[in-house]
Amino acid sequence: MEDNRKIRLLSKETIDKIAAGEVVERPASVVKELVENSIDSGAKNITVEWKDGGISYIRVTDDGCGIEKSELRNAFLRHSTSKLVTVEDLSSISTLGFRGEALSSIAAVSKTEVFSKTRDIILGAHYIVEGSEEIICEDSACPDGTSVFVRQLFYNTPARRKFLKSPMTEGNYINEIVSRIALSHPEISFSLKGGGTDRFFTSGNGSLLDAIYRIEGRSVAADLIEISHRENEVGCFGFLGREPLERANRAKELFFVNKRSISSKLLSKAAEDACQGYLMLHRYPYIILFIDIDEALVDVNVHPRKAEVRFSEEERVYNAVYSAVREAIRSIEDISPIRLSGIEEASPDKVKELPLQPEREERPHSEVMPGEQEVLPEKIPVNIPEKTPEVFEEKRFTEYKERLETMEKPLSFLESEKNGQISFVSVEAKKSHRIIGQIFKTYWIVEYDNDVYLLDQHAAHEKVLYERTIKLLEKREVFSQNLNPPIVISLSPAEEDILLKYQEAFERIGFLIEPFGGAEVRLCAVPSNMFEVDPKELFMSTLSGLSETEGKALDETVLIRVATMSCKAAIKGNTIISETEARALIDELLLLDNPYHCPHGRPVMIKLSKEELDKRFNRIVNI
Repeated sequence: MEDNRKIRLLSKETIDKIAAGEVVERPASVVKELVENSIDSGAKNITVEWKDGGISYIRVTDDGCGIEKSELRNAFLRHSTSKLVTVEDLSSISTLGFRGEALSSIAAVSKTEVFSKTRDIILGAHYIVEGSEEIICEDSACPDGTSVFVRQLFYNTPARRKFLKSPMTEGNYINEIVSRIALSHPEISFSLKGGGTDRFFTSGNGSLLDAIYRIEGRSVAADLIEISHRENEVGCFGFLGREPLERANRAKELFFVNKRSISSKLLSKAAEDACQGYLMLHRYPYIILFIDIDEALVDVNVHPRKAEVRFSEEERVYNAVYSAVREAIRSIEDISPIRLSGIEEASPDKVKELPLQPEREERPHSEVMPGEQEVLPEKIPVNIPEKTPEVFEEKRFTEYKERLETMEKPLSFLESEKNGQISFVSVEAKKSHRIIGQIFKTYWIVEYDNDVYLLDQHAAHEKVLYERTIKLLEKREVFSQNLNPPIVISLSPAEEDILLKYQEAFERIGFLIEPFGGAEVRLCAVPSNMFEVDPKELFMSTLSGLSETEGKALDETVLIRVATMSCKAAIKGNTIISETEARALIDELLLLDNPYHCPHGRPVMIKLSKEELDKRFNRIVNI
């Protein structure tokens, strides 16, 4: 029997395959590493093509700086890189690829072929390596830049290959990876082809909104709110989806730190907290957010596939993202319109402005990538005949650019026109509001200008009470109400730690909490304006919410949790109130910064235009 206590040196082949397992998880991992290398090479145009979900064939072609023949062998050695010189460089990494493992890992589990040429030489290089073994290294005529072909992935590691999903699913993973990278670099033109179909093409004109339009489709690009904010040397810019784009999972929470696509619980938490009161409970925002931060404050070397980062100042980053998203939400009037006439017809002048861009099809999907990444549909209808690209096509981007030139400007339909109308939510408009009455003992009808607004009295009262409570707490104008007798509460070790961290914040807003021995505390007083809410429920709910938060300002976190609980005192639906009470409620509501959603994310008001009613009664006939 072999002695398992003996220490042995692993063979190079075994070492390479183990390293490949950390970097190359699936075909999408290969594409990610190759595309990132293309970006680092200074490429302005990148083409990605896959077949059989990338299992049998992947091609990544770029017009970057290329690799000299003498350097190709080194490029496929482990821990070889042109992007680091000394260990100090790790503290300020600006390139996407830097670990020196990608090409070596890919070649260890596939049959890899490379054509590459620099601009200052006549002949390029042709290199083939299979399972880490060099097959060919020779001169070759080829265009400037680099093309990498990866065939028969995991051909020599069948145990790894059997864990791959169907070709359709693996192809969708590739689509999602390339989509994210294309969004992170709108200044680069990307072409994605898969399964004989053109998936998308971006123009590389530098416009993020244009890239979103070409990848996600018109309906998404037209329903976005711009984010632009800088705080404490942390810049945030991007787009937040309006209510129709909200999701049931985090698949469309896309974060980029210094243009690197990453997943981050901290950033997700900041964005979701900022959306409290804007989205429904258990719904997640559609957000594409870029974080611009000093590279010395970010550690990108914490994950083999560079999918995560670590911030040295988490609270600063959290607060910047939170403020950026809240600022964007406050900038819009978000009243959902009622459509009685079905799909709105586009006017002739608008029809001319819309380019021939295929719409993204929404479909249910059961499999998502690690980190809950949503997959793209397998087939997207396009008006271009299927075509299998040549190995080297000198005019590989020409056909796409010609298509662009024949289109109208893709973003013209997004430009809104100002008609000078005073917003319904304003002091000036309040004089012209006409309250019609209450229906179903729940909704109030208000007429203004050429619109009719329906307001949910419970949601409206919730929002008003929430804002009142927030203002009182912020001004420290709250008082404590003693509990008689005090309530003894047992805490878990985690809850004890959270209470210790937030003790001063609790006391400043009216709680009085005393140790009671062991893991128990005694709740002696609560904020007086929330005395009607169950004291234990108020305290435990607030504490529970704080346990999920990292990095947020202490007082602000407690304020939000307590104010949300105060809404339990709001007027309920199916309750008759007088017109005087309704007018006072509506007047106060419309003076708030964001009266459109209650603290739980439900809409407070919706509107119906006179034009929609005229269409319904055939006073306007669509031609």
